[in-house]
Amino acid sequence: MASPTDKRRGPGGRSGPGRGSSAPSGRVQRTTSPAARTGPVAAAPRPRFTGRAAILVLVLAVLAVSYASSLRAYLQQRAHISDLQNTISERQGEISALEREKKRWSDDEYVRAQARERLGYVLPGETPFVALRDGQPLEPESALTDPSTIADGDERAWWDHAWQSVVVAGDPPTKVDPQPLTRITDPEGAPDEGSEE
Repeated sequence: MASPTDKRRGPGGRSGPGRGSSAPSGRVQRTTSPAARTGPVAAAPRPRFTGRAAILVLVLAVLAVSYASSLRAYLQQRAHISDLQNTISERQGEISALEREKKRWSDDEYVRAQARERLGYVLPGETPFVALRDGQPLEPESALTDPSTIADGDERAWWDHAWQSVVVAGDPPTKVDPQPLTRITDPEGAPDEGSEE
């Protein structure tokens, strides 16, 4: 009767054709020398950085570079999208302000107020007044300064100028300094004949 190990080996007790311990084969089994069996086996040190490790590092570097460029492009696109969303919200605010302005212009009272303020129109029977400064009408945003806030040496109020002219007319100066002589030259650089040298 065959043992369970013989069944695994197949017919004849072999594990394969031409293999087995009982069948003679043309191969010689290698045996180690008695000195090698008894002494410690000196193994050569394995290198720390093998070819497989180099390939793995190279693949990881390529993946890191490709993911870094993809991540940079993703972040740039996110920043661009947020800028565009901010622009859209600003434009929507402007559109809503313009729509409110358009609704105001459909009101007759608003149109009258704007005609009065911007164009200076008045209703029949009203008398318009325009404030002038140096002969020019004041802008709607400008304001007159308080005379008490003007410091010495600054611009004086108009009534001070008017009063000074009254004082000078009542007590004219007795001696007037002569105007300094100026030399006038023609474009070629020669002095004018009427000027003194």
